[in-house]
Amino acid sequence: MNVQDFYKIFLKADKVTIDSRKISKNDLFFAFSGDSFNAATLAEDAIDKGALAVIVEQKEFENENRNIFYTESTLDFLQELAIYHRNQLRIPIIGLTGSNGKTTTKEIIHAVLSEKYNVQYTFGNLNNHIGVPITILSIKPEHEMAVVEMGANHQKEIESLCAIAKPEIGYITNFGKAHLEGFGGFQGVVKGKSELYEYLKTNHQTILVNENDEIQVDKTKGYSPKITFGKENSNYQFEIISEEHFVGLSFKHQKIISKLTGEYNFTNLCAAASLGLHFGVDVDKIKHAIENYTPTNMRSQIVQKEGKTLVLDTYNANPSSMSVSLRNFVGFEGTKTIIIGDMLELGEESENEHQNIINLAQSLSFDQIITVGAEFKKVNLYSEAFLNTAELIDYLEQNNINSKNVLLKASRGIALEKALDFI
Repeated sequence: MNVQDFYKIFLKADKVTIDSRKISKNDLFFAFSGDSFNAATLAEDAIDKGALAVIVEQKEFENENRNIFYTESTLDFLQELAIYHRNQLRIPIIGLTGSNGKTTTKEIIHAVLSEKYNVQYTFGNLNNHIGVPITILSIKPEHEMAVVEMGANHQKEIESLCAIAKPEIGYITNFGKAHLEGFGGFQGVVKGKSELYEYLKTNHQTILVNENDEIQVDKTKGYSPKITFGKENSNYQFEIISEEHFVGLSFKHQKIISKLTGEYNFTNLCAAASLGLHFGVDVDKIKHAIENYTPTNMRSQIVQKEGKTLVLDTYNANPSSMSVSLRNFVGFEGTKTIIIGDMLELGEESENEHQNIINLAQSLSFDQIITVGAEFKKVNLYSEAFLNTAELIDYLEQNNINSKNVLLKASRGIALEKALDFI
């Protein structure tokens, strides 16, 4: 089966899935295999459930009479199908990457542009070599534009994702100390994320630039076309404002307060507002979109519980995001407890970076510091330190946290949100 012939079947399908548990009638099922599983064994069952067709990479499971087709590589076929579909699309696609804030920015951009357009966007965290093709293949004829999040932890990953998504506008949220192990240090992060810039420059596409970010300015110096925000001479200017715990922005005589906490979310709001203005979304509709966006994804999410204000930011953490989270949280009124978990994928920089965060936390004079994870346990010599979240929960069942404000911040692998019910 070649991609061009299979595309005729794809156009009749409702969606693409790689999860056999989520197969619905009229789906396309791509059967991936791994060290401990072989989804091709479920091909016949998928057809019985109503799947329109199945792609397998083991010849013995092929059954063309039942629309079960063989290919040498399920992944390659998925990506090639996505590229073929992308080449048929005549809508603008916005590509988004960065060390911190990708998902929040993507969701706010989607909210703003959806005030005027039918916008498809990356669902959840489907931002890798499998997720990006699935996102592209989810774009239907009724969609007028799309926002595609691209994640990476090694060199050349963004380059390969750009070859699939082919963005016409691109934005890098920031360059931070994330995935240092895979990228080979901070300069490796800058180089890897900048692969988006290289794609856009090579293909004469538009770059969205935060002109308060020196690296973004340097990497896009002299390039055109670009959309800019942040400085007096930028295309768009915004002022940061805040109300209670929430960050917002003002522009064109409009005061907009989001439901996000932290000054670090200001540039995320600015990026979304800039793209809204670029695509002709009315200012009052931008205000409506931002003020009605409610984070529910464990990213800068504020939860009120039994008189306490909890800041739940447990989906991801690295030295850059951890530092700004702590500095933001210290501004909350009243007593403050921080529960911080290990920052993963830091390689040989791990111990030093965790020590830096402990030093920062102590300098900010929080009322209580609690750490979770083996890396923090090595360097946290002066306060409660637990090896994992289960140990933390055992502690919380016996000890109340009396602070008015509590921050929970950690990498995804720590699963710190499981402690929420015990605070």
